[in-house]
Amino acid sequence: MRESVEERYRVDLDEHQVPEATEAELERQQGQLKQLLQRIESLGEVNLTAIEEHRDQEERYDFLTQQRDDLHRSLEDLQKAINKINRTTRRRFKETFDLVNEKFQQVFPRLFRGGQAELKLTDEDDLLQSGIEIVVQPPGKRLQNVNLLSGGEKALTAVALIFSLFLIKPTPFCVLDEVDAPLDDANIDRFAEMVREMSEVSQFILITHSKRTMANAETMYGVTMEEPGISKIVSVRMTDFQPQNETA
Repeated sequence: MRESVEERYRVDLDEHQVPEATEAELERQQGQLKQLLQRIESLGEVNLTAIEEHRDQEERYDFLTQQRDDLHRSLEDLQKAINKINRTTRRRFKETFDLVNEKFQQVFPRLFRGGQAELKLTDEDDLLQSGIEIVVQPPGKRLQNVNLLSGGEKALTAVALIFSLFLIKPTPFCVLDEVDAPLDDANIDRFAEMVREMSEVSQFILITHSKRTMANAETMYGVTMEEPGISKIVSVRMTDFQPQNETA
């Protein structure tokens, strides 16, 4: 029995001598032993590779935890960058908006020969989501939204806004396609006058059918069809046809 116990449980009975127990105590110990055996059996078979599997799972858990922490740090850095960009965008947008609005209030009455106009933010508390409303008052009319103007007035208001942007930050080229089509002769003259002034800092390319606009151009390009079905580009430099003085 001693050898069997030592082989099965790795316990030497000689080292664990206990006093002789009563019959009642033996029955109690037998019952306790039975319960312990039942609990051991309920555990099922022992997985001998559990330690290695635990080690592998622990390494994978540490790896995923590190990846999660890296992702959280990246998200925090990205959010900081977004916040910085938003702050810079709000500041630069407000500065540019104020400058353009100031120029727009100067250019509009010049093109309309009177009146007033301004740009308004639809949501001043949220500049990144705010829209821009154009409020104008042509000479002799009440203050109103630009959508209530006539076609010619809308076109001239749009031209005033475009010129206001160019006066703040001009670009090398500006292409205007038939913007003078809805304008009458007086408005075309004022439009052409501003184009001539601004052509000192930018080169304007105008697509137009208006003779009054063409009269202010330095160079004209046209398409002609001398032979049916064959188009030809013709260019004319207007400075080559300046009128000669009487003494020449």
